[in-house]
Amino acid sequence: MQIVVLAEFAVASGGAEKVAVESARGLAEAGLDVTYIQAIDGPVDPLLDHPRIRRIGLGNTDIWQRPAHRAALEGLWDGQAAARLGAALDALPVRPDLIHLHQWTRSLSPSIFPVLFRRGLPVVATLHDYFFACPNGVYYRFDRGEPCALKPLSAACIAAPCDGRSRLHKLVRVGRSVSLRAALKPHRLDVIHVCDASLSRMGALLEGLALTHHRVDNPVRVAQQVPADPARGDALAYVGRLTREKGADLVADAARAAGLPALFIGSGPLEDELRARAGVELVGWQAPEAVWSLLRRRARAIAAPSRWYETGPLTVYEALAHGIPVIASARSGACEKVVDGVNGFSVLPEPEAWATAAAAFRDDARTAKLGAAAHERYWASPMSLSAHAASLIAVYERILANRTARPANVKGNASAA
Repeated sequence: MQIVVLAEFAVASGGAEKVAVESARGLAEAGLDVTYIQAIDGPVDPLLDHPRIRRIGLGNTDIWQRPAHRAALEGLWDGQAAARLGAALDALPVRPDLIHLHQWTRSLSPSIFPVLFRRGLPVVATLHDYFFACPNGVYYRFDRGEPCALKPLSAACIAAPCDGRSRLHKLVRVGRSVSLRAALKPHRLDVIHVCDASLSRMGALLEGLALTHHRVDNPVRVAQQVPADPARGDALAYVGRLTREKGADLVADAARAAGLPALFIGSGPLEDELRARAGVELVGWQAPEAVWSLLRRRARAIAAPSRWYETGPLTVYEALAHGIPVIASARSGACEKVVDGVNGFSVLPEPEAWATAAAAFRDDARTAKLGAAAHERYWASPMSLSAHAASLIAVYERILANRTARPANVKGNASAA
């Protein structure tokens, strides 16, 4: 099987990029031939160095590095980026069986979809966020600090000052969403959800599009090893961007209430605010190996308190694989792997609930028990690269089988597979 993986970056600088790179590697290791198309120039992850992976760069620039007027216009529709993608696809020595899209908002724009559909190839997109439905991509009201409840592109949605940057930025993103809907509406598209919550929530948000829905867990690239000993740790730890929508402030509050230090790995807008608090330690971004070396020594639990409907985060799954218990937001997709009171806690992102959950980790015996269960339950059914690749291949085979059974680009009702 010949697969094109289309993403904007070729390094694991974020969750979507990490999944794109690791998926390509997993598919190659499973015996598929993969062409990895990297839209934006930049570094390349060594994972893409495999005899079955061909890498092609489109030479695009990140939209955030373009002049504001160009970024706004080309974010709506970038004809040049689409032409470069079309030329790259046409130059492939072997016609691919399927194109798997991971990212498109940072340099590609909705203009790529007609290009993809015109090649007559099945297209599947992994929904790492909410950009297919929501203009700001996270279905979150930054103006109110809470999840959104509006119908995407309704009058109320368009009028809402919900964007994290400005009303003008929201207006551009609304225009991009309108362009996207217009590009998608005449065609069938397969989409992959990485958590059950996304599957249930996005189905309603994407009404009017001819979609077939699939469910595949993200890969977790953690080698099985002796579990960590979280009872010997000293801190409630957080890994990621230090933002309010991701709940970094809740971690500091909960740790203080529990009498534990708060350890932050990452950076972001809340950095100065958090650094000014007593009992908070910030170490900035670290290499993945350094992150887990530190967490295995220091973390009594990993905190993931997203206020938005995050589809991950991957850190939760990685923590469980290491035998470190988790406190996860009940709004996040990752909480689906947390059994409350068994391998961690799943709670709403509210101060009192987080303080109560964090207090449980003052007890060494309970912390050790939660950590042991985290490791045991994860490795009973690991989210390994090979398992991820097998699930993807099964989805691809269903898509190709369905395609031979009915004409391409004929509207159908949205369904789950």
